Amino acid sequence: MEAVKVGLIGCGNISAAYLRAAPLFPELRIAACADLNESQARARAEEFGLRAVTVDALLDDPEIEIVLNLTTPQAHVPVGLDALAHGKHVHAEKPLAPTVAEGRRLIEAARRAGLRVGSAPDTFLGGAHQTARKLIDDGAIGKPLSGTAFMQNHGHEHWHPAPDFYYAPGGGPMLDMGPYYITGLVNLLGPVAKVTGSATRGFEERTIGSGPRQGEVVRVETATHVAGLLHFASGAVVSVTTSFDVWQHRHGNMEIYGSTGSLVVPDPNRFGGTVSLARGREPWQDMPLSHGFADGNFRILGLADMARAIRIGRPHRCNGDLAFHVLEVMEAFQRSSDAGRTVEVESRCERPAPLPPRSVLGELD
Repeated sequence: MEAVKVGLIGCGNISAAYLRAAPLFPELRIAACADLNESQARARAEEFGLRAVTVDALLDDPEIEIVLNLTTPQAHVPVGLDALAHGKHVHAEKPLAPTVAEGRRLIEAARRAGLRVGSAPDTFLGGAHQTARKLIDDGAIGKPLSGTAFMQNHGHEHWHPAPDFYYAPGGGPMLDMGPYYITGLVNLLGPVAKVTGSATRGFEERTIGSGPRQGEVVRVETATHVAGLLHFASGAVVSVTTSFDVWQHRHGNMEIYGSTGSLVVPDPNRFGGTVSLARGREPWQDMPLSHGFADGNFRILGLADMARAIRIGRPHRCNGDLAFHVLEVMEAFQRSSDAGRTVEVESRCERPAPLPPRSVLGELD
């Protein structure tokens, strides 16, 4: 299979994880990188043996088929629209867009152009989460009825050198970390029908704790504690909390409760972890993983699957419909909080096709 050539735009922190994982996947080849900060692009290019170019040069390169968009969330749609206008497929970091309205523009533009949109997260393709999916699909807990999902910390300003966008409109814990949790739940339980939410802000300012801007104060302009209920089309109801206002807690990441048993699902921001099953009143058992991609940070797996799908003509798993549905669900928490009522989710998506058991490199179909 001829590798799909990829151009990377956005050479910030997350790009290193993608570039470290890229050589593991023969389906794709990173051909060039670009950033508005050209010195940053040159540094990444030197570190990973790439070609640094300007953004315009990357978009004009006829050999590049996919633009990997690793810019900040506020730039996801402008960069994505530009890439589509140049005839290129787009795969972006999460979230798909800062708002549903902007995300819809991107999806509709891709459909008009006959091009694909992909989006992180792809961690639900990891071995632990595919194992949990298989257990649910095989009936290990009976009919899924309910569950919990918790992502709580005290924000990213203690480690991130430029955390401003986390606290700007389009940021916050739901749009930053919620994609891992909501996408993981959709993978397990299917699409969401309605949302009941509450969104608050615990602090008006944050102080940067590291890097050259240490001690600088950032204004908080978005909700930093978002909680509520997801009502799935299947009938399951899951309690969700995402927060940048919590110092410490003891909640697990995710649990699914069914008619005949319960399932512990590990951190959806990771590919691996321990999946535990309890049937009825029996003791918890740690389950062997049925799938691969659990022993590392494969944070380009979704893009590799997209590249392979382009070559052989099948749907890709981290697709635009999934990402748009997750975006609408996340925005619905704020809409519900503002309205003081449960709100309907208009979009629907298919559960992504599971990976084959014991899937390994080159076996993504």
